[in-house]
Amino acid sequence: MTKAEYQRFAGVYALMLTPYNDDLTVNYDVYAEYTEFQTATGVGHLFAVCGTSEMAELTLDEREKLAKTTVRYAGGTPVVATANLEPSWFAQVDEVKRMSQTGVDGLIFVTKGMHDDPERQYTYLSELATHTELPLFLYEFPGIQPHKMEADVYKKLVDTGRFVGIKDTTSNMHDILEKIAVQGDSNVLQANVPLLLEAWKKGARGVMATPTSCGAQLFQRMWDEFTAGDLAAAELTLQYINHLDNAIDSGFNASAKYLVQLQGVKGMKPINRGHSTLSEPRMQSLRTYYDWAKANGLAF
Repeated sequence: MTKAEYQRFAGVYALMLTPYNDDLTVNYDVYAEYTEFQTATGVGHLFAVCGTSEMAELTLDEREKLAKTTVRYAGGTPVVATANLEPSWFAQVDEVKRMSQTGVDGLIFVTKGMHDDPERQYTYLSELATHTELPLFLYEFPGIQPHKMEADVYKKLVDTGRFVGIKDTTSNMHDILEKIAVQGDSNVLQANVPLLLEAWKKGARGVMATPTSCGAQLFQRMWDEFTAGDLAAAELTLQYINHLDNAIDSGFNASAKYLVQLQGVKGMKPINRGHSTLSEPRMQSLRTYYDWAKANGLAF
């Protein structure tokens, strides 16, 4: 893979929410509308079937259909999706093959809680990679502990030529910098909002963060400012992003869904399969934030 091919996977990834009907079945019609909403932000990539999508609560059939729907309504925006959530090895091989046929541009492999056994982690991921021809990303998914990946394991996987990036969720600069030091042409993509600009300055090459589910336009604006060399503007936009991050923190991801609803995707109910609910005072707080954001020209 050439350096230019790696570079096309840098930038902002908008994480996708999963809308539900009142009976908690997936509402694919609303999801299609939401996909178009996310694409209209101008974001560089869409990340379907992620932690924010409640991927651990979805069946393989649901995950496959969400990936296909994302591709169909993305209008050409590149799409990636997680592909190794099933419990057994053989089921994961089948999952990888099925997700490879959805039309996505790349697959995400979660690290499967193997942090304490790095050799097993490397062998598992490199062997799973043989079952698809698509570019691959790694994801330190906190839902399966211990979820982290050491920098030397990341380097070995990048050196295979199959892995183009990692969603780093370590949330500390020491571990982030260790991965950046060995990333080569690949892309360390940050999940931590407060450290985002500092990580970019040190060489991280994009972002996969939960607030992109409802405010991707701010992240794309910050990325454009950063890559244009306007660090003062990027710093200011990061302040706005931090406000958004704090606004949705309580009750996530129902809070993010409610902000999407306020932005025009009316069918996006603020409910999830984890049974998080928003009180009326919490919704009023989000409405107040939304009104403030609009008044300050934050593209909502």
